[in-house]
Amino acid sequence: MTEILVHDVAAGDIASAQRVVEHPAWPALKNAVEEIRPWQSKDGSIDFEAEGAPSPAAAEAALDRVTTAVEQLSPLLPHDAAYHRALVMDLRRWAADGFGVPDFLDSLLSFQPAKDRLDGLQHLVVFAMYTQNGNPDRNLEAVVLRMVWPEWLADLEATRYDNPLFCGITFEDFTSGYDTNSAVLFPETIAVREAPERFSWGGIFCDREAARFRRVTEASVELLGVELPEDIREMVGDQQRCEQAFVLWDMVHDRTHSHGDLPFDPFMIKQRQPFWMYGLEELRCDLTAFKEAVKLESEGNAHGRDVQYAVLFDRMFRFPVTGERVRNYDGLGGQLLFAYLHKHDVVRWTDNTLKIDWERAPQVTNQLCAEIEKLYRDGIDRPKLVHWFAAYDLVATYLAPHPGSRWAKGPDALDLSQPPRKLVDDVLPDEFPLSMFYEALSKKLKNVIASTKGITAAGAGQAAA
Repeated sequence: MTEILVHDVAAGDIASAQRVVEHPAWPALKNAVEEIRPWQSKDGSIDFEAEGAPSPAAAEAALDRVTTAVEQLSPLLPHDAAYHRALVMDLRRWAADGFGVPDFLDSLLSFQPAKDRLDGLQHLVVFAMYTQNGNPDRNLEAVVLRMVWPEWLADLEATRYDNPLFCGITFEDFTSGYDTNSAVLFPETIAVREAPERFSWGGIFCDREAARFRRVTEASVELLGVELPEDIREMVGDQQRCEQAFVLWDMVHDRTHSHGDLPFDPFMIKQRQPFWMYGLEELRCDLTAFKEAVKLESEGNAHGRDVQYAVLFDRMFRFPVTGERVRNYDGLGGQLLFAYLHKHDVVRWTDNTLKIDWERAPQVTNQLCAEIEKLYRDGIDRPKLVHWFAAYDLVATYLAPHPGSRWAKGPDALDLSQPPRKLVDDVLPDEFPLSMFYEALSKKLKNVIASTKGITAAGAGQAAA
């Protein structure tokens, strides 16, 4: 295993450090990576026999520019010195092996950002990887990012929401794989010869999340005629305040996957399950963050109220109308939250205006969280298929299934002689279609949603085209 070195970094050093993106080696690195990316196949290799492929010499020359730039930038980031040495070795080995399927395991094991979670600390990251909700191919990518770890968040993590692997991060600059809807940097997306026994970090770009939240929320509020409380209106207009809300939300959400009365495998890794199971798990984690935010607000933490309305608005306005309708589990969770609040008279669409009962919203949202938690608690004593049907019934209580659904007709409509994973084939791609309300909203917000592709804090305040 590559040696891992972690350096102490003082706050003054962070403040005075030169920005990586201002060094002339950064555009050189970025251009070299962009030259290599179109040559790569889906698995990250370069097929020199393919149409438009470079000569091996041209590929080696481009890769030399990448390694040279990394070596020039590395002195700006002494805390990443071990990673950058391993990275250069991995890149050179890729070239020496004829640009086959890339392997960045050694450099991945050397990259340890969670061990230096210092607010404002820069990192230069280069890997062959796919970007979740972005580029599905394992192309070479280069990203410059900063850690978001204010003292108040560090205190909460140390005393209340232990999550030693979580990294809140923001973009400084990036290559094409991140000029997408991707807002995460996860080690499992990186090309390696074998998966590590465990991952030691996970990063979420709170600046992108905040920026697209603000743009979609502002458009939705105007379109639906929502009257926002003054403090929430101020929050939606403040990029930094929204980033703080999202980094807290993400930290609590992330740890919730392994907390509570859970199924045997809460992450559902390598399992084939109906997409509403994933939707309920993601919603459970978000509603747990909401519940904790209500507690924090009651204790005088100003970020608590911001998190509540970040969860509500992102889930109700953006999630249901973002992405395709094929197994859109996040969209399903947003639909369910809205329908639950509507059923309990917290939101009302009346006179072409969306009215929200701000006083009851926390109580009723926590009530939905409790229903999902009870589903999980009861599920420990159920066979898998029975649990899936119980989850379906919970969702179908508030959302109308597709009229052609076999699952909606109950167990008698399915061939129960098959194993549960085979019955997933009977789930429709859009098992719970959009309501008429969301069908109309989707058309109205289509261009706004599209305009958030690749958004960062710098573009947060710009109107959608």
